[in-house]
Amino acid sequence: MANERQIVECVPNFSEGRNKTVIEEIVAEIKRHQGVKLLDVDAGEATNRTVVTFVGDPKNVVDAAFHAVRKAAEVIDMRLHHGAHPRMGATDVCPLIPISGITLEECANLARALAQRIADELRIPCYAYEAAALRLERKNLAVCRMGEYEALPDKLADPAKAPDYGARPYDEDIARTGCTAVGARDFLLAVNFNLNSTSTRRANAIAFDVREKGRPKREGDTLTGKILKDTDGQTIYQPGTLKGTKAIGWYIDEYGIAQVSMNITDINTVPLHVAFDEVSRAAHERGLRVTGTELVGLAPKRVLVEAGKHYLKKQNRSCGIPEADIIHVAVKSMGLDDLQPFNPKEKLIEYMLNDDNPKKLVDLTVTDFANETSRESPAPGGGTISAYMGALAAALGTMVANLSANKRGWDDQAMTFSQWAEKGQRLMSELLALVDEDTEAFNAIMAAFGLPKKTEEDKAARSDAIEHATLYAANVPLRTMKASFSVFELCKVMAEQGNPNSVSDAGVGALAARAAVLGAGLNVKINAGSLKDRHEAGRLIKEANLIAAQTDAAEQEIMAIVESKISGL
Repeated sequence: MANERQIVECVPNFSEGRNKTVIEEIVAEIKRHQGVKLLDVDAGEATNRTVVTFVGDPKNVVDAAFHAVRKAAEVIDMRLHHGAHPRMGATDVCPLIPISGITLEECANLARALAQRIADELRIPCYAYEAAALRLERKNLAVCRMGEYEALPDKLADPAKAPDYGARPYDEDIARTGCTAVGARDFLLAVNFNLNSTSTRRANAIAFDVREKGRPKREGDTLTGKILKDTDGQTIYQPGTLKGTKAIGWYIDEYGIAQVSMNITDINTVPLHVAFDEVSRAAHERGLRVTGTELVGLAPKRVLVEAGKHYLKKQNRSCGIPEADIIHVAVKSMGLDDLQPFNPKEKLIEYMLNDDNPKKLVDLTVTDFANETSRESPAPGGGTISAYMGALAAALGTMVANLSANKRGWDDQAMTFSQWAEKGQRLMSELLALVDEDTEAFNAIMAAFGLPKKTEEDKAARSDAIEHATLYAANVPLRTMKASFSVFELCKVMAEQGNPNSVSDAGVGALAARAAVLGAGLNVKINAGSLKDRHEAGRLIKEANLIAAQTDAAEQEIMAIVESKISGL
């Protein structure tokens, strides 16, 4: 996860679903935070409850959540609240959910820190639940919320039932705000599997086959036998095949088909493609077929990337292809476009966040990129171009790996070449990110030079900012050198073992990698040369020189293999 952008989802539930002005005031607190994107506001009149969904980087999401809780405490009076949904506070629950680049445990730590901050600064007592729970029994939200708002006076007086953060005797402030449950949980994926049937009964039978709860156990294991009970009179269930799933069958008038509707509560244990394959198996055993899949709401990108790779491996095809192609395989394999067109930019959380980002150099056409470089502005410059050459070098090595994986008669080597192609894709992605980061680093230096220098304090701050930005600008091309040098290994293996008809492409990749390494090295030296910290400057230049010294030998070794192969064709 180290190189993956950290994205967290937050889904706070506020105890107001009727007063639009109040809801808008709370939502406005979320909207004003940069680095956060509002995905959904779902207000329910009967429940008198609004569920808000937003995503972004961890720091901004947590800060937005805190300010939304504060606003809710100001505009909602729990003494006046009535609704159909269980509740115990103005902000009833506030879960944090890992989307990408961050673990559930890291989200749990963020949730505990948020609960502490809410208790300390807003004086709202908080329970920690699910993965953030400090007590085992409080993993269950229902335990934390037992008795709801009306039970708070008694719970706050009982140390065994008191909140985890900010516990104190019940007072007028708590009467107005109630308590809040702050937690961390896995992403809940809602999905419907389409059947070539109109029978709700058969759809339910499939749902019972697969859902974790399963179906009631009957005498003689027959469909008509008496339902078995335990000694407490509770129904005994025969578990289904998919842990962490809930499912039912229903009929949809709009589509004229029956569906198996499923919630997957742990996509790490049961990824979407595993659920799809298992529902398809259960349907087949009952004489039915899954014709497609309907994704309800949004999903993390990895759900479809993992699915696409799963089906590519089943086809013995390379997984080292562009991400968009992998997702396309997932869409077609699971029929995500069965009922209506499927647009990843509208269904995958990371892609929705990308829409808010400013235009990047890597998003330009080849012609526009060249034109932008040719202009009189100093950026993009040599460091950016070096990163792009490194990305092209990785792309060529990856192409040879994919051609080799799909070569007729080489099926037994397909997965080996697929692994090399995946490594090439990772290197290419890293280098493409460095294309824009190199320009950003240069711009940071210019911004530091533009800081005020009227007072001695100004001058000191400006000098520190320039040093910090220059150090960053020297480290970015050093990372480009390292990533580009790693491309040599890929190109060498492809020259030696890859599709012989593409050996020249491996050679061009090596030449491009050499130019990328040496070009980035020049940028390390020119930026390090401006550092006041001469020890750090010397370290950076020494490391750059060491990588550069190995570059010619690596490139020449590959070119010798390429020339030998070409002459033998």
